[in-house]
Amino acid sequence: MRYGQGVALVLVAGSLWSLMGLGLRQIEAASVWQILFWRSVGMVPVLLAFIWWTSGGRPLDQIRRVGLAGAIGGFGLVFAFAGAIYAIQTTTIANAVFLFTASPFVAAILGWIILGEKVKPWTWAAIGLAVFGMYLMVREGLAMGALAGNIAALLSAAGFGAFSVALRWGKVGEMLPVSMLGGVFSVIVAGIILTVRGEPIVALPWDMGVSIAIGAVILALGMVAFTLGSKVIPAAELTLLSLVEVLLAPIWVFLFLGETASPATFIGGGVLLAAVALNAVMGARSPRDEGVAETP
Repeated sequence: MRYGQGVALVLVAGSLWSLMGLGLRQIEAASVWQILFWRSVGMVPVLLAFIWWTSGGRPLDQIRRVGLAGAIGGFGLVFAFAGAIYAIQTTTIANAVFLFTASPFVAAILGWIILGEKVKPWTWAAIGLAVFGMYLMVREGLAMGALAGNIAALLSAAGFGAFSVALRWGKVGEMLPVSMLGGVFSVIVAGIILTVRGEPIVALPWDMGVSIAIGAVILALGMVAFTLGSKVIPAAELTLLSLVEVLLAPIWVFLFLGETASPATFIGGGVLLAAVALNAVMGARSPRDEGVAETP
């Protein structure tokens, strides 16, 4: 797989994930942990089926091969999934979205420390542009939210950054099992927390159906595209490219729910898109310098 193909796959993943907020808006009463549980229940079988197909009917072999990197990446996704849901429900959307942008910094630092990846100057410039664009998009609505929600948003960013780096660190065959492990771990963690808190795992039929659909379509297909693309893109660029979801999310809300966005949102979105384009174009010009191997 070439660098440009990897970029395209990660952008597809970000586009799918941009529908997440629209889907969550359809849920009526389910709690954070109920949503996480049923969303993961929908995601795992789809990923397992894809792994079965790509492994020639031997999915357990692929799952075993991901090793420690896969376990770390999977647990990173638990933090990413739960933190994002909790943050959106307990703090302002502006606070949550802005804090999510910490993920490229986490990925860059971890990639440098663990993988020895060199973060190119243009990647740092693109990260700065992306953060500035995100600030423009949310500054009008940025307000002090609940401390727990803000911490959850940062944990989500850290979890997703750790997942991105784990995908690069593993470098062992097919990394899609890492995404599935994240779903399995999420089911286990959510189930335990619901049980300990005395909450029912079963939610309203509508809420369970929406959550399962989000997991099976938006999350699972997005993870397939993201995981495949991650093979040829360094960690910092990988996380940055996936931020395209933040640009598209307000568009879907406007089209389907009639929610209007401020001019600052579109200006900031343009800056974010420019950052994504800058990073992709500059990276495509020197893929070999990134230490990325091309696969047939």
